[in-house]
Amino acid sequence: MRILITGASGLIGTALQKSFEEKGYEMLLASRSEPKSERDIQWNADAGFADEDLLRLEGLDAVIHFAGESISALRWTDEKKKAIRDSRVHGTRTMIEAFARLEKKPKVFISASAIGFYGDRGDEEMTETSSVGDTFLSEVSKEWESESRRAEDMGIRTVLLRNGIVLSKDGGALATMMTPFKLGVGGVVGSGKQWMSWVSLDDAVGIVNYALENENLRGAVNVVSPNPVTNEEFTKTLGEVLYRPTFLPLPEFVVNLVFGEMGDALLIDSTRVVPKRLLDSGFKFRYPEIKSALENAVK
Repeated sequence: MRILITGASGLIGTALQKSFEEKGYEMLLASRSEPKSERDIQWNADAGFADEDLLRLEGLDAVIHFAGESISALRWTDEKKKAIRDSRVHGTRTMIEAFARLEKKPKVFISASAIGFYGDRGDEEMTETSSVGDTFLSEVSKEWESESRRAEDMGIRTVLLRNGIVLSKDGGALATMMTPFKLGVGGVVGSGKQWMSWVSLDDAVGIVNYALENENLRGAVNVVSPNPVTNEEFTKTLGEVLYRPTFLPLPEFVVNLVFGEMGDALLIDSTRVVPKRLLDSGFKFRYPEIKSALENAVK
């Protein structure tokens, strides 16, 4: 396969490169940086591709679009929220506009989204057919997916990966959480009753490969384990895996005081999501349970 990847330096993108290299796939890596190798190609969310680079996109088997401004920050300023939205919505728009100019369009477009699509929903269990939420991340995800779906109108099979919390010690939420736990000051956040929908990095990579190879898969796909857990269960299990105590809670008012809206979205909101479409299509998870997933992630 010939595959273009945006966001290739991110947590999943880096792991995908290794997976694709093992399979002998040819990769083009799109980023804002000046090209340093034959497989690098320059692209940015606002300007898209230079005319001369479009020729390299002709006849691609797949485009995997994972680029986007990090949602982590001490607080979400108006400027940060604009960057989060624009990098995803405008970035996807310029990618689709590039497809429109190609004679031989990609066979499949796999675009990242997020379970933030569903918003804060308490104990409600959500599948891919559940409605969109009413939070900032819900609005961004809805617009993001709307832009991605324009590829379907061009006859390109389109898969929207609604990623949950990806577990890896090398980056993302777990890497951030591990520091206080290792210091013995980890604990439940807020009430601890909020749901966390997670996926192991190995399974996240496996799902991308599955989406590439399974021609019947299209539309929204929840990239989460079949077994979401509460923050309380997650905290207890991580403490057990790291052999550290978990008795120092982080109250909700402290989260609000320190992190504001970002803290609510990433730490307090409850999102209980299951991967119905993956299960129905026969995908087998390597790490469906939180303990084995965390043990693998921190080793």
